[in-house]
Amino acid sequence: MEHKILENLKSPADLKKLNYEQTLSLADEVRDTIISTVSKTGGHLASNLGAVELTIALHKVFDSPNDKIIWDVGHQVYTHKLLTGRYERFGTLRTEGGISGFSRPNESEHDIVYSGHSSVSISTALGIAAANKVNGKKNYAVAVLGDGALTGGLIYEAINNAGRMKDARLIIVLNDNGMSISKNVGNLAKRLAAMRSRTGYYKLKALAEKVLSKVPLIGKPLANKFFKLKTSVKNAMYQSNFFEDFGVTYMGPIDGHNIGQLCNALEGAKVINGPVLVHVNTVKGKGYSPAEVNPSAFHGVPPFDVDEGELPQSKNNFSEKFGEFLFNQAAKDKRICAITAAMSLGTGLKRFSDVYPDRFYDVGIAEEHAVPFALGLSKGNMVPVFVVYSTFLQRCYDQLMHDCALQNSKMIIAVDRAGIVGDDGETHNGIYDTAFFNGIPNITVYSPSYYTDLNNAFVNALYHSEGPSVIRYPRGAEPYMPEGYTCSGNAFDVLGDEEADIAIVTYGRIFAEAYKAYEELKCDGIKVKIIKLNIIVPIPEEAVCALKDVKKIFFFEEGVRSGGVGESFGSVVLENKLTPEFVHTAFPDCFVGQGKINSILKQYNLDCEGMCNTIKESL
Repeated sequence: MEHKILENLKSPADLKKLNYEQTLSLADEVRDTIISTVSKTGGHLASNLGAVELTIALHKVFDSPNDKIIWDVGHQVYTHKLLTGRYERFGTLRTEGGISGFSRPNESEHDIVYSGHSSVSISTALGIAAANKVNGKKNYAVAVLGDGALTGGLIYEAINNAGRMKDARLIIVLNDNGMSISKNVGNLAKRLAAMRSRTGYYKLKALAEKVLSKVPLIGKPLANKFFKLKTSVKNAMYQSNFFEDFGVTYMGPIDGHNIGQLCNALEGAKVINGPVLVHVNTVKGKGYSPAEVNPSAFHGVPPFDVDEGELPQSKNNFSEKFGEFLFNQAAKDKRICAITAAMSLGTGLKRFSDVYPDRFYDVGIAEEHAVPFALGLSKGNMVPVFVVYSTFLQRCYDQLMHDCALQNSKMIIAVDRAGIVGDDGETHNGIYDTAFFNGIPNITVYSPSYYTDLNNAFVNALYHSEGPSVIRYPRGAEPYMPEGYTCSGNAFDVLGDEEADIAIVTYGRIFAEAYKAYEELKCDGIKVKIIKLNIIVPIPEEAVCALKDVKKIFFFEEGVRSGGVGESFGSVVLENKLTPEFVHTAFPDCFVGQGKINSILKQYNLDCEGMCNTIKESL
């Protein structure tokens, strides 16, 4: 398909010049661009296809970047990127040095904040609206909420706060792509919804209240009765008025694929004096039938064949393997239950949820809730296993401290996507959890390198640990395994040349790179001992004792340096009065951007070549 409109659209100002028919053609061009690009780069497909017309309407009605549009979750921004001057670079989506799959302020003035995590948009937009009021600005703050973000508790804190700021120029757009927020209220209610979405309705409403209020003596009481009567009738029609109970005006539901209706609704929302929520119904995957039929599978996708419409399937990865181990143990132990925060497919829990629905709990995008919920299950003599991406676990540090470690109750936190995740970049890399686990008492943290290590850690956590355990494992398949290597199930393993006075200490996925480095260094006549840590918190003191005759220790870790495992290990080395030279290679205090996993490890000297160079340069 030719993209004659899209390729000439350099900013939202150009979009405002298009007539209605041209916006329909633009929507087709945008969909074609998203499908063809994501099929090559991978990314979030279904959610973006569902938000095409909505995004066009937003940029037609609002004046970005003077009006601030906050995306939540930020993976729905592909159309936004195409409409804000990034069409020519769109082919670099999620590649190293390319544009991000999320909104990113250093990429465009139209990207207001980084938005890789969920449920924060209303809080941010409300803050912008408050600042606008203080500064005398008449601009709008718009929070676009979708893809389950409404299941996050922070949203309700923000709505509760917004309802008290009666004159805030805050517009919340709820992109409802299948959450069943409201019932089908029939044809009459739909007509009323359409009427209430027009600018004229709100102008007439404001005028009526103004006129009534000016009638001497009886005007104000009459206006109040009129308002209460109108509200009662509306509540009876809609059966639920949840948002307005918080003090936020509700509009909708609106057809999210009708640009005309969307523009009318958004213009109507601008007339309202105070916070307003526009409820928009969209179809996830709209315009690409495989994604419409199976939107969950096409939510986040690897590269795929557009014509075939089938995604490559792989069960050979840590996520699927952990799901398999969990399923097998649950078949034998009826105490075991699984918890996910809206990530059952990504974390390998689909089979568990199908076979053991009474022991499977999807708490929504609410990790903070998941941990104390697991505590309750534990107090009820169950064994809860909370499976969560490392980047999303960051949300519940307080709960890990107070409701997990302090209680010292038995639960397992399975930390998926630990380490570098690659294409999703700085908002999703799981390189920070080791540092915050290091500061929490009562927790044992396992870091397996292989599938057998993973199973060993899980069994140990289930049956040989009284308190909380954490098992962290990387994205993707297990790495190279040395010939003859056996996963011991011990707290640590000693490999290589035991008489060497140089040692490599490491854990997790990059043990494979460390072993390759050992083999290369051996060929160069350099003898090296390897300490492979299978438990990283607390540091096994016996592992440190195994280094008593070593002169140089090289610690490599796929995590942040500050507060990381290497720092803890070095501290134990000093406490044991060992005085070797200690070289620590890890990620500096920074946010690591997007790129292929191997490329990023190489960039930070965490691959075989980098390890060899670090050791040789030090000798």
